[in-house]
Amino acid sequence: MNKKIVLTVVLCVAFSLAVLAGFVHRLTKPRILHDHEMREYGAMMLEVPRRFSDFELSTHRGTKFTKADLVGKWTLIFFGFTHCPDICPSTLALLNKVVNPMTEKEKQQVQVVLLSVDPERDSVAKLAEYVPYFNPDFIGLTGSSPQIFSLATQLGVVYSKAPLEGDDYTVDHSGNVVLINPMGDYHGFFRPPFEEGSVRVALRSLMYTFER
Repeated sequence: MNKKIVLTVVLCVAFSLAVLAGFVHRLTKPRILHDHEMREYGAMMLEVPRRFSDFELSTHRGTKFTKADLVGKWTLIFFGFTHCPDICPSTLALLNKVVNPMTEKEKQQVQVVLLSVDPERDSVAKLAEYVPYFNPDFIGLTGSSPQIFSLATQLGVVYSKAPLEGDDYTVDHSGNVVLINPMGDYHGFFRPPFEEGSVRVALRSLMYTFER
């Protein structure tokens, strides 16, 4: 009789643990968004990811950065510049808020890049002062104007220099955050205005459902 009671208790505990494990799994599993929901969350994905040509730029750490460095991770690229008074710092601050709550495993699958559209002023040293302020893991990129323009054009980003008083100038540029998938292809973009929770949910959904 005691053995039957013990067995019953063990089975009940095992069943309860299984139910609890399933509940925890559902809580931790990313929300999977449908296409129309992705658009509502500001994520505009291409029907077919687009390949683009190779490039060679310099990181704020003084190392080379090519298309090969995009492979194996989801990459969020924002085309901006360090003299930008509002959009650039606010977008980088938001992207920091997007990735910070992610799990360590998720963070290892994501990299955030600021690609300067003002290479005349944004040297490696300048980016090294600017980019880590938002997140030490973020990557700042600069390089030659032709390389930057070619890459921006292929990724649907437009920008142009706008004169100010005297010799000063600013750079008008697109506000989208470009998304590169782990195959190194142009997957789509997030359009402003950004909301950190929406970007994170959409990104986690893509990461969870992406098939190489």
